[in-house]
Amino acid sequence: MASPVNLPALAERLRASEAFRNKCRIAPVAEIFNTLSQSFGIKNGDDAAVIPQGDEYLLLAAEGIQADLVRQSPRFAGKCAVLANINDIYAMGGRPLALVDVVGAPDEEHSLEICRGIRDSALRYQTPVVGGHLLRTSQDYSLSLAVLGRAKRCITSFDAHPGDHLLLLRRSRGVKISVHGFWNCTLPEDDATLIHDLELLPYCAEQGLLRAGKDISMAGISGTALMLAEASGIGLNLDLDNIAVPDGYTLAEWLLAFMSYGFLLAAHPDSLETLIALFRTPGLYSAVIGRFNAQDQVRLCLGSEEHILWDFAKESFAGARA
Repeated sequence: MASPVNLPALAERLRASEAFRNKCRIAPVAEIFNTLSQSFGIKNGDDAAVIPQGDEYLLLAAEGIQADLVRQSPRFAGKCAVLANINDIYAMGGRPLALVDVVGAPDEEHSLEICRGIRDSALRYQTPVVGGHLLRTSQDYSLSLAVLGRAKRCITSFDAHPGDHLLLLRRSRGVKISVHGFWNCTLPEDDATLIHDLELLPYCAEQGLLRAGKDISMAGISGTALMLAEASGIGLNLDLDNIAVPDGYTLAEWLLAFMSYGFLLAAHPDSLETLIALFRTPGLYSAVIGRFNAQDQVRLCLGSEEHILWDFAKESFAGARA
């Protein structure tokens, strides 16, 4: 029998996590670039920058990998860098075109292992690496990747409405990587369906089935839900009863877990039935895990209990507001 959940303690644990603290560090940085964003009309704070290009859009994104991961698991870090960028493009309703990298390491073997990981993952996602930069550092390890993509119609973080449902889309099978807490659900045997499952996102965008969405980031379901609500300028009730927790995770760990295939999607009630039917394919899992409202808070809900996870009226989270 599962242990009872103490919502105030759960909320406090999430707020105190390093994943949440890292997201809170974005707001002061975003403020520095706010003038540029306003001047050029390209909104900051989404999974990728949306650049109008005729009747389509170019998408530009970049991801940096934590130094300790690059140091300890260079090949895995290279794979993660590609995966994070690819997911950012698909989360926006786009398709990736090309990647460039910036690799830093104090020795050749680490540099080569990082690049092998980048190559392996780029092959899986059928996206070329077209250039980059190699740094020979004294002792630091670093890895960043940027990706260019294209979309016909975008899924943004800014367009969820009160009354929309929050839908979780992820893969049903996976393996917990205990050192990092990641949920690896893009296993080698999934290669045949990997691109097909990602293609569901641009398909839904082009069919007008989604209002908004985000790739589940390093802050997990809970932090990504906060960012989506904040960016749309609305509130959210997050329904913990509907969040299935895989074996090996506590609820708090699962709410903070990074997924190799995981998206939070905002959908109008009229689109919900179509989306759930579309996602009812072998290997995928989807569930309605919340509902947006006109308040300025994200609340954790369990049975008849509710507790405030974040109050945007008192404090920003990542700082991107509609």
